[in-house]
Amino acid sequence: MEQDLLGAAIHALGILMDPTRLLFLGFGVICGLILGLVPGIGGLVGLTMLLPFTYSMDPYTALAMMLGLASVNNTGDTIPAVLFGVPGSAGCAATVLDGYPLAKQGQAGRALGASFMASMLGGLFGAFLLGISVPILRPVVLMFGSPELLAFCLFGLSLAAALSGGALFKGLAVAAFGVILALVGEDDYSGTMRWTYDTVYLWNGLPLVPIALGFFAIPELVDMAIARTPMVQSAMMKATAAGQWQGVRDVFRHKFLLLRCSAIGTLLSTVPGIGTSVIDWVAYGHAARTEKGASETFGKGDIRGVIASEASNNAREGGTLMPTVAFGVPGSAGMAVLLGMFLLQGIVPGPDMLTKRLDLTYAMVWSVALANVLGAGICFLFANQLARIVLIRPSILVPAVLAVIYVGAFQGSNDWGDLYVLLICGALGWIMKRHGWPRPPLILGVVLGEIVERYMFISVQAFGVSFLTRPIVMVILALTLFGILRPFFRKGAGRPRIDLSGLHFEPESLKRASTWFAAFFVVFFGYVLVTSYGWDFGARIVPQIIAIFGFLFATLQLGAQMIGRTVPSGEIKPEAARIMDIESSFEGLDDRTINRRALEAFGWLIFLLGAGLIVGLLPALFLFMVGYMRFGSGERWLPSLAVGAGLFTVCYMLFHKLLHLPWPAALLGQLFPALRNATHLL
Repeated sequence: MEQDLLGAAIHALGILMDPTRLLFLGFGVICGLILGLVPGIGGLVGLTMLLPFTYSMDPYTALAMMLGLASVNNTGDTIPAVLFGVPGSAGCAATVLDGYPLAKQGQAGRALGASFMASMLGGLFGAFLLGISVPILRPVVLMFGSPELLAFCLFGLSLAAALSGGALFKGLAVAAFGVILALVGEDDYSGTMRWTYDTVYLWNGLPLVPIALGFFAIPELVDMAIARTPMVQSAMMKATAAGQWQGVRDVFRHKFLLLRCSAIGTLLSTVPGIGTSVIDWVAYGHAARTEKGASETFGKGDIRGVIASEASNNAREGGTLMPTVAFGVPGSAGMAVLLGMFLLQGIVPGPDMLTKRLDLTYAMVWSVALANVLGAGICFLFANQLARIVLIRPSILVPAVLAVIYVGAFQGSNDWGDLYVLLICGALGWIMKRHGWPRPPLILGVVLGEIVERYMFISVQAFGVSFLTRPIVMVILALTLFGILRPFFRKGAGRPRIDLSGLHFEPESLKRASTWFAAFFVVFFGYVLVTSYGWDFGARIVPQIIAIFGFLFATLQLGAQMIGRTVPSGEIKPEAARIMDIESSFEGLDDRTINRRALEAFGWLIFLLGAGLIVGLLPALFLFMVGYMRFGSGERWLPSLAVGAGLFTVCYMLFHKLLHLPWPAALLGQLFPALRNATHLL
């Protein structure tokens, strides 16, 4: 059998070395990197876009092109995450926490170098495990039922403790809030409409893309608009070339962290339904718990946070292929598209892929491996040029990135509601960041909420409460409880003692607004409990359980902050005031100026939405770009018009001509149908 495996692997490599197949592999890689640069688009759109081109290809060429795109899309996502603090997709949001602060410190080259190398090695690790483990993992994966998968998800939610720094109850309350957001919409099992308020848009729930972009991208760009200075000075960019190689050395210096997080990315992604959006958070939370001194440095520009997130990002592609190939069960949405390509090519996933079609299986392994090497090589060649983007004036950079984010957020469900969600989440995210409430646990809750409910419903229906007594479930839940309670205990004088850092007492400057925020969460979870009381049992069980815990955590935090009014800020433990999130720096600006500039920035965002409703989203991007640069930032007319026209052209060619984005109907198009039919933009 070993000789058969080795022979199949060598034969597959020979097939893939055909120049035509390598050319299509490279084409897929370039497409994946480009799409990764555009926030909100993601690999799913790219795979769907390339699917029609595979009709006339042989299976090996089609797989090479499709897997070339899928394997490096996460590598491309890194660039906007590091340079702008904008996650290219929800799957690389954790990279923002340390990659963006490093860029602001003038170490963009180092962050990008570490990201590319960690991505490449993580992808190779995932491909290696795919190559040796498909026959082995089949019986292992079949051991996990819904109760075990539910326990894994609850363990993932417990990582909110690690992602909250010294603000444990804040993080747990925010994670519960994220779970509730994920449960908005029609319940799949009873048909109950949960918090839809007779709005059709909410029937299918809140899309992840505008939520992720709202909570992470909008606040960073608003902060940049407030500061009105480049992220770094040009003098700080001189070491960018050397910084890349410093990042590479960082990866090899933390090789055991790389291996652990690559293993996390690969193994978790083998379980269908876990979701790729949460894997980088699990890896990041693992690093935050296990790495020395991480609680003080993660979120401030620690290269280990970048390595942990990026290694798990690319390793997961190999993992998601395992259930797709072995069982015909797609491990992610992208793999579902790939499975569709299997059917078009007459490929039947299952046992035959592990016996009769081993050459095809190993062609996938080699495609993933070669794509990661090629993608990292391309990124290294152009990293210096990409890093210099941070020197562009905010008056140009901010509106350009915001315009692309609007189009990316619209990919959520191709509805105006996506942009409303983007704005609301952006405002809430900025307030949370400004007043010391961690955002990472919220995204963790959003991506896990629906999965938790699905596995909870199936487990209760099949086993009742006895599912809690299953051995694997008991072990995982014990680890989950330990992870939550661990921050409350620390060793001192040879024995553990209670540590109240989780209550998060705060300095006087943050106390008032943060107290109001805690009160908001108390009221919110109370509202959830009251409004869900009369629902069907299956529709209310998870929302009510989450709301009870969220109410408890928010109440404890509110009480701590009320008590904290009597605590002088100088007596607050530094670790207690630590929030694991990107920190803002507004040197020389008072609170009144900061708030005024923030209102101006959000005013321009509202203008873009209003203009889109009237003249159409794509024409509104031109008006927004010119208006922001000329009147919001004082740029001259000529550069304002030139940059606005350039952005319009790029968006028109990419989104309208290439991706055929269905633009939402605007008021002008409804009043003048002939104009809409002529332009297809209104």
